[in-house]
Amino acid sequence: MEVSLKNQVAIITGSSSGIGAGIAQSMAASGATVVINYPSEGSLEKASAILKKITNNGGNGIVYQCDVSKEDEVVKMFQEVVEQLGTVDILVNNAGIQKDAKFTEMNLDQWNAVIGVNLTGQFLCAREAVKEFLRRGIDPSRSVACGKIIHISSVHEIIPWAGHANYASSKGAIRMLMQTLAQEYGADKIRVNSICPGAIQTSINKDAWQTPEELNSLLKLVPYNRIGQPQDIGNLAVFLASDLADYITGTSIFIDGGMTTFESFSTGG
Repeated sequence: MEVSLKNQVAIITGSSSGIGAGIAQSMAASGATVVINYPSEGSLEKASAILKKITNNGGNGIVYQCDVSKEDEVVKMFQEVVEQLGTVDILVNNAGIQKDAKFTEMNLDQWNAVIGVNLTGQFLCAREAVKEFLRRGIDPSRSVACGKIIHISSVHEIIPWAGHANYASSKGAIRMLMQTLAQEYGADKIRVNSICPGAIQTSINKDAWQTPEELNSLLKLVPYNRIGQPQDIGNLAVFLASDLADYITGTSIFIDGGMTTFESFSTGG
């Protein structure tokens, strides 16, 4: 059974590195033309390197700079992608940041920065994606769905995380955003789901795995006893965007090696 995204255009926000890069490569390998979004000029080199890997493997894509927390930039990105590539079939709302602090020491700039990218950015991109899906309508040569949105959330949409109140709050809110969109646009055949990664080996959490001691400590939280890889998330994203997942909408799928079973309680807590 082939999992294909042939003839489809996918915007993956924050895809110049980490989980986003893994998703972009997986979707390109499945036939999608991918838009590798990066936030600033400083990330252009990384985005171009991901695109080169994709094209070297026979895939297609472009790079596009856009700060997803800024409305005018998001609107412009969707307009220009549609002009260049014809439409958008898939949005992966992946861009996210952390600015950690104890709650009493967290300042408003740290709070607003994380909420701005992690939550407002997902709202802005989803809004423009839904507008484009409705404008185009269902095209059976592309997909049985009118459009697909995949929110990248986290296990911390349900697991509290001391010292990370802004991040955990943004992820909890993503769950309600996703479910509300799935409810509101289900009749239009727009599918909306969330992927909730656990411990994935990327630069954002390097401090948790860069030494054997730190990795062993992390794995005490993961029953499956390995750290996840960006490709693990990419594989799931491809499935959710494909027609094989046509009856899946409004759900959060945890991909965490069992972290949400709370491994620390396996011996009584």
